[in-house]
This record gives sequence, structure tokens and C-alpha cells, in this order.
Amino acid sequence: MKTDFLGIPVDALTKAETITLIDDAILHNNKINHVVINAGKVVAMQTNKQLFESVVSCDIINADGQSIVWAARFLGKHLPERVAGADLMQDLVHLASVKGYKCFFFGAREEVVEKVVTIYTEKYGPSIIAGYRNGYFCKEEEPEIARQIADSGAQLLFVAISSPRKENFMCEYRDILSQVNFSMGVGGTFDVVAGYTKRAPVWIQNMGFEWFYRLIQEPKRMWYRYLIGNSKFIWIVFKTMIKR
Repeated sequence: MKTDFLGIPVDALTKAETITLIDDAILHNNKINHVVINAGKVVAMQTNKQLFESVVSCDIINADGQSIVWAARFLGKHLPERVAGADLMQDLVHLASVKGYKCFFFGAREEVVEKVVTIYTEKYGPSIIAGYRNGYFCKEEEPEIARQIADSGAQLLFVAISSPRKENFMCEYRDILSQVNFSMGVGGTFDVVAGYTKRAPVWIQNMGFEWFYRLIQEPKRMWYRYLIGNSKFIWIVFKTMIKR
């Protein structure tokens, strides 16, 4: 069931329900293009038409940020819970080890993605790794990268490059990547898995202040995104409520 949130058809799903849909798609050789939205992405989608189209064309749209869940309820919409992309990726890699699926890891710096692959290989064995590639490339290389991923035999693709590049990549090369059953953008999750970045404690996540925890870690890079972006998001939500 989808919920209209500021013109975005967000899926009213729990994390467990999302994983069940993904597992079922792989078992039946279907294709799911997945995306998560947070406050910053919603703000960007107001002015970036290509990003908006890339997001709304996805088969599953989860609410990553707690702010999305709260804002939806404020507007009288129902989203059962936050489905954090970082948590979903970790659970899907575990699912791959149980079901014998293969994963392709695409993005981040070379040393980061290599460490991610090493960590998962040590934890689950090499059979879950279909391949990997860093996230540094030019536009002309994209078709070749998409074909490399498609030819790898992966059922699951995790893309750790920044928005809107990752959403647009998965949308633009959807046909080439049709052999991959599930694709999702995971932002900075590779850095978390590799130990270069720390996630906020669960109690801070539940309070909706994970953004502030990350701002403290990377103030120069994150201050505009969170302080200005979050303010714009609050204004968009209130403006929508006033219009209603």
C-alpha cells in the first residue's frame, strides 16, 4: 500500500515486510528498483525534476528518515515505521548468505569498498560476492559499469554514491540492470560497515536525531545539508498543511 507524501508515493511498509517483498522478487526472478527518502532528498526533489522522476519510478519507496514518518503523521498519513537504508542493506546481505544470493557492491572509495567486501567475505563466505567497484567514474563509463554489474550474476546491487547520482544511475540503466533482481542506493553505508563512519546509538536514532549525530562528526560537509535542508523540509510540510 502506497501513501501520498508531498506527491511522493511512499510505501507504508515495515522493514520486515520490505525484506519479504524483496526475497519473493528474487525467488520469482522479478525486478525491484528500491529507493529511500529522507528530508534532504524530499527538499532536492522539489527543484530537481530528474531526481523526482528517478525516485517516483522506483518499485519500492521506503521512508528512511524518522522526520518523514513524523511529517507524514502530521499530515494525516500513515507510515508504520522508519526503514533505514543502512539497516536494510545489512539484513539483505545476511539474507543473501542464508538463501545463496549474490551481491554486487558499487560505490565509495576503493579502500572502503574493498574493506566492505573483505568484512562480508569473512563473515558470510566468498560465495555471496558477485563483484565490486569503487564510485569514482565519469559519465562515459556508466554504460560499461552497468553491463559489468549485469554480467556479474548478482541478485542484489547496493549503490553507495551520493544523491542524485545514484538514483539517476539506477533509473537510467534500469534496462541493462534488468538481470539484477534488486537494486538500492545506500548512501554512506559502506563507510559505516568499513568503520570509517559511526552511526548514532539506537536511542538517538529513535529520537530522530541521527542527523545531528552525523553533523557533529562531519560539520564542514554536513552543516548546509542538515541545518538548511531540514529547515526547508519543515517549511514545505507546514506549507502543505496550511494549504490543506
